Amino acid sequence: MGLRERKKAATREALVRAAVQLVLARGVEGVTVEAIADEAGVSPRTFHNYFPGKEEAIVAPLVDGVRELIDAVRARPADEPVWESLRHAVVELLQSVGHLEETLPLLHVIKDEPALLAWHMRGFAELQEELCAAVAERTGTDAKRDLYPRLMAGAVGLAIRVVLDLWTEGKTDTDITELFEDAFARLRAGLPTP
Repeated sequence: MGLRERKKAATREALVRAAVQLVLARGVEGVTVEAIADEAGVSPRTFHNYFPGKEEAIVAPLVDGVRELIDAVRARPADEPVWESLRHAVVELLQSVGHLEETLPLLHVIKDEPALLAWHMRGFAELQEELCAAVAERTGTDAKRDLYPRLMAGAVGLAIRVVLDLWTEGKTDTDITELFEDAFARLRAGLPTP
């Protein structure tokens, strides 16, 4: 990236970090666009160059994580089986994320706030379409016409949601990476009865 792109990325990251810190400290109602912009050291107008509203900035870390996952899938070896590529991409993403302890309370806030949950699900649906396209590229199928890439993207999306739900609700003491490994192994095996 050139200097301009690096500055834009740094500004966006500052806005996202400010949004997350403020929502965790004040709750959704206590956060405004102006407060996020002020915390990040920019104007509200600059904020709107990056996000239409506070909700998008708050859920951005999760949406960005899914984008990183898609990029990681595309970077895997072309001859690797799709399930293996997806599994490796998820594990690599989890190992590179240094702020899982911040992600847990953010997920709780999102689940408790309908407006945030709606934005989160909307972003997730858009990114699931991108994952469908990535699977289609790897398998030589058509993302618009063929069932396989859509089923694969849907299954992966569901696995991600189920694992995150179990993890955030504290219904398991299993490590999140192990949960993902287990979910992908079960899906790959055709979901045999335990």
